[in-house]
Amino acid sequence: MDLPIILIGPMATGKTTIGRVLAHKLGLEHHDLDEKRWEYHNEIGYDQALAAKIASEEGSFALARFYWKPFDLHAVERGLVDFADGVIGFGAGNSVYEDEAMFERAQRLLAPYANVILLSPCPDFDESAAILKRRYMAQEPDNEINPQELELIDYFLRHPSNQRLAKHVVFTEGKSPEQTSDEIIQLLSKVSK
Repeated sequence: MDLPIILIGPMATGKTTIGRVLAHKLGLEHHDLDEKRWEYHNEIGYDQALAAKIASEEGSFALARFYWKPFDLHAVERGLVDFADGVIGFGAGNSVYEDEAMFERAQRLLAPYANVILLSPCPDFDESAAILKRRYMAQEPDNEINPQELELIDYFLRHPSNQRLAKHVVFTEGKSPEQTSDEIIQLLSKVSK
């Protein structure tokens, strides 16, 4: 089986949960790119004060769409090297790029990897968005949800980057993480033949 196995998709699609189950079933390490994000971002000069200023003046949507992008690309580049032997869950923003040159760089980085899997609830974008928003709000029951965070779900879901980068798409609605992991294993065993 070609490694790494890379899971991409919007927030609340189950990349981390499914990634952990999948890695366990395959006897591989699980790596969450978001856990190393700040370390990687800081390597190339991430400015927390500037990010906070952008978020306060323009909102988290602008921060995610523009300021983080060069740092996200660096994190992808580093993660692919550091975690080449396992299952990698990308953060939602690590596979979405507005700037075509940045997208093309991400595409070149992922081109050698056969197992880039987009996780989504179902083929219908509107239904998927509703499902993901419910999941996201359920993950944060005691916190007030910023409406811009829900906008980010729509943005990451509908943006064409994920579809263009993915080599496979797996739908998760109505399936447990174990069932989805089994489906991914079956898919990958067919691909590696």
